[in-house]
Amino acid sequence: MNVTHLECAACGLRHEAQRLHNLCHACGKPLLVRYDLERAAVSLTKENLIGRRSDLWRYREVLPVAHDENIVALGEGFTPLLHAERLGAQLGLKELYIKDEGQNPTQSFKARGMATAVSMALELGARKLAVPSAGNAAGALAAYAARAGLAAYIFMPEDTPRANVVECEQTGAHVTLMKGLITDCGAEVARRKEAEGWFDVSTLKEPYRVEGKKTLGYELAEQMNWTLPDVIIYPTGGGTGLIGMWKAFAEMEQLGWIDERRPRMVTVQAKGCAPIVRAFEQGERFAAEFPNAATTASGLRVPKAIGDFLILDALRASNGTAVAVTDEELIAATREVGAAEGLFCAPEGAACLPALKKLLAAGQVKQDERVVLFNTGAGVKYLESYAA
Repeated sequence: MNVTHLECAACGLRHEAQRLHNLCHACGKPLLVRYDLERAAVSLTKENLIGRRSDLWRYREVLPVAHDENIVALGEGFTPLLHAERLGAQLGLKELYIKDEGQNPTQSFKARGMATAVSMALELGARKLAVPSAGNAAGALAAYAARAGLAAYIFMPEDTPRANVVECEQTGAHVTLMKGLITDCGAEVARRKEAEGWFDVSTLKEPYRVEGKKTLGYELAEQMNWTLPDVIIYPTGGGTGLIGMWKAFAEMEQLGWIDERRPRMVTVQAKGCAPIVRAFEQGERFAAEFPNAATTASGLRVPKAIGDFLILDALRASNGTAVAVTDEELIAATREVGAAEGLFCAPEGAACLPALKKLLAAGQVKQDERVVLFNTGAGVKYLESYAA
């Protein structure tokens, strides 16, 4: 285990590792895990990845679990990076790729974060875990908590896709459906967690979900033979995937695996809930809560993200941007991607396609560039979105 400490992403305050923490004790912002990368590099090399296990734990030296017996795994990670040749040809792009996170356990990228969060909760002695969720994070927590023998308490908006609710119920979680949005569910967890003895594993309110998500960056580099793409287009609700990848790129540079060049990071949100897009366009570092948030892409219906400044910092540092698309555009794109490439994307993942079209039309993406779209989940979990 090469963890040295936890560090506040905002004020830099150092926190002791190997203890349960939620947010920074001083300023209430997210904590990030820091490693002794020089020590990690002794056994973690590009060459010795060959033959390692084909899940996210192949990058064991830069993951936080100290003892192997505490790893809670269902085969998460190392999802395919698909060359989308037909879809690319329609757009005039020779190098368009889709990272298909729908092939994870629980059928979304949330499996990555919950694998590491639950593993660390088990290692550090938590026994009851709670989360507010728009759907897929709930399903992932329920599954990994069951695998670890821990209790899961899940709060979701009452209009969460039915597949997510059934998934949680059938994997033993305690499920509460609430009127309102994920922010209302989060307020309920915060109100009750101390009295109930729950450890809160909300997005970026503990330091370890982002560690699982950062393996997206390690995998992308490995699958592209250690040359990062020119552009990454990523659907953003809470933003841990984008934040995690940005962290991974910095770590890999320190390991000597990549150089200082970075992809242009692009956030995609729904027009009905676009706090990051609005803050980016207005030049703000923090994103105000988005009023009356509404979109069929439930994973994008996050009106206020605690990691907003980390997302916006990455967009600006990479010369990236933020794009909003309509529900009509992302639903139509699901069929377009499916017909061209055989992938039934989640609405959030499908939103990347109309965003790419807007960027191409504006000249912000060139046709000779390598572009990666992220499909964050499986469309089969969103059948209500396609019922019309």
